[in-house]
Amino acid sequence: MDRETTNKIRFVLEETIPPIIRDSSVLRWLFRRHWGRLVDDIEKFRSRAHYATQEEYDAIYSASPRVHEETDNSVACVTRIAADMLPGSVLDVGCGSGGLLQRLIRAHGTDRHSYTGLDFQVDADMRSRIPQVEFIEAMAEDIPLATDSYDTVICTHLLEHILDIRKAVSELRRVAKNRLIIVVPQEREYQFTFNQHLHFFPYRHSFLRQMIPVPADATCELLGRDIYYCEDLTPSSL
Repeated sequence: MDRETTNKIRFVLEETIPPIIRDSSVLRWLFRRHWGRLVDDIEKFRSRAHYATQEEYDAIYSASPRVHEETDNSVACVTRIAADMLPGSVLDVGCGSGGLLQRLIRAHGTDRHSYTGLDFQVDADMRSRIPQVEFIEAMAEDIPLATDSYDTVICTHLLEHILDIRKAVSELRRVAKNRLIIVVPQEREYQFTFNQHLHFFPYRHSFLRQMIPVPADATCELLGRDIYYCEDLTPSSL
């Protein structure tokens, strides 16, 4: 399933169904018909995420199937990211299965760019499957890289999963030398969902509150049902 399709489904579920129905036991029963008890496991995880251990994080993400075939990003977001990337080193934080990096490599090649993917779980075959990319296994809240080490840092569909989002944003800004690009879903919170999201951004300003201080020239706009954010990291911008 592509991102455009899931965005249409999310629009119906989040914007057209009243909360009294969306949080009801009837809708939960319908969700269970498709996802089984994983719906309950995700709800329990979200309700106690502030106590969750790393082992619990690993377990819930390992149990959850991938919804999107190659990348969680829509074509519009991939196109915009490719256009806003700067020449030089590129770091994709929360790279998942490497789908976004593969599309960026197809768009730009490797002559003027070098690529690194970082995720808290890196599949064993990714290094051989995408040899153009260096992969690092680490948490976004504690990136084991030097300050100002990448010309462009990209983080898509990750911050909504992270409990200490402000710490992760601080780390992203620290390792980004010139440009930071972030994509998060435009989404409303309900009692139970198909995902493990811990943060929800129904409006652009809901997301911008997590990005303080926001540079005056930063870009923040809606692309479909996603929020696209881009800022330049210069001493005068923050």
